[in-house]
Formats: sequence, structure tokens, C-alpha cells
Amino acid sequence: MSSILSRLPLRRTLAALTLVAGAFVAPAQALEPFTADYEASYMGLSATGQMSIEPQGGNQWKYTLKIANKVAQLTQTTVFEDRNGDWRPLTGTDASLLLIKKIRRNAVYDWAAGEARWTGDVKPERAGPVALQPGDVDGLLLNLAIARDAVAGKPLRYRLVDEGRAKPMAFTVAGKDTVTVGGKPRPATKLVASSGNKQMLIWVVEGLALPARILQRKDGKDDIDLRITNVR
Repeated sequence: MSSILSRLPLRRTLAALTLVAGAFVAPAQALEPFTADYEASYMGLSATGQMSIEPQGGNQWKYTLKIANKVAQLTQTTVFEDRNGDWRPLTGTDASLLLIKKIRRNAVYDWAAGEARWTGDVKPERAGPVALQPGDVDGLLLNLAIARDAVAGKPLRYRLVDEGRAKPMAFTVAGKDTVTVGGKPRPATKLVASSGNKQMLIWVVEGLALPARILQRKDGKDDIDLRITNVR
């Protein structure tokens, strides 16, 4: 499963916004269920998107991203646990359909064994195991962590464990901007991370539990652009 940071086809994401408590961060960073709808550009075509967080019992949550247009469909999920504010992935699925080509990858983050492994449509060298470290995230969980940490003023440095490898990800503040929330302008912090020929830009609004916008660029060209249109 790869991040919208590392490949989108996110994981491998995000203007009017309906303000509801479920999508906003409580003072103690408590998680709340929500579903967000998106307006997107994917593979050069207009697309629709949806992201949701659902409780799974105990301290576990399911985080799902869906994007679809005329030529492609993408569904990514991560089940993660909240350990007193520390979020760590447990399992993940990355399924895509491009015309008639189907790809499905599954990930298991075994914290007891201290390793992650991948099955399905993966190359042998990307099957793992990859040793896990405290604080590791996968591509979807990275979205939530950035929105939380940017507002809290924490360092935006992460270890992304996804698609059979681990790599550091560091975001820097690229300035202030304005985004439209509920039909009104809202101040946002613009963040950027670069890796090789890929660049990720994220707009974070204080009080919002996920990025207001995510733009992924590849070889200097926009690859995917997602903006929140509704949260319920």
C-alpha cells in the first residue's frame, strides 16, 4: 500500500465544507467517526473521492479512502489502533482497477513480532519483512498524523512503512495560505515534502482533523489533487 505520498494509484488525499464535530480535533486529540467527500483530479481526469474513519471496537479504527473516475478506481484501507494518542497501523489493503487491470495488495503490521509483511500483487523484494519502529505509519495514517502534528507544532518527521519498504518523510512549512471552508476563507498552513521526482503539498487548517487539501506532483506535473467538499 503506498501513500498518496509515494504513489497515488494516496496512499499511494483531498470549496465548501460542512462543519461537523466528527471531523474536528478535540483538545485531547480524540478520534471521532466521520465521512468526508472530495472533489478530485486523478490521472488528468475529474474524479470523486471519499474518506472515512469508523470505530472497530476497543481502541481500533478503520480508515478508508476511495477515489473513482471514468478510467480508474482506487480503494485503500488501514485498520489502526489508538494507544493513548499514539496511532499505529495493524493491517491495510490497497486495491485498484485501471480499465480492466486489477491490483490488490495486503499488509500486516505485526507489532508483537516487530515486522511488517505484504501479500498479493507484490514483487518478492517488496514482500518484507520490514522491521517496525515506534512511531511508524503507513501512507493513509500519515494524513491524520500530519494534520494533528502541524497544528500542535510538533516536528513533521515520520518513518513511512509501506509497500515493502521504510523511508523517512519530512515536511517543512512553505508559508501561509487561504482555503475555503464552509464558503468562507480560512487561514491554512501549507506544508511540502519532496522525494526524488515526487512532491507532496498539504494544506492544514487549525481544528480540522485531516488535510484540507492534498496535492501530489510527479516530474513537475500535478498527479492528483483532492479538496474537501463535505464532511458528515
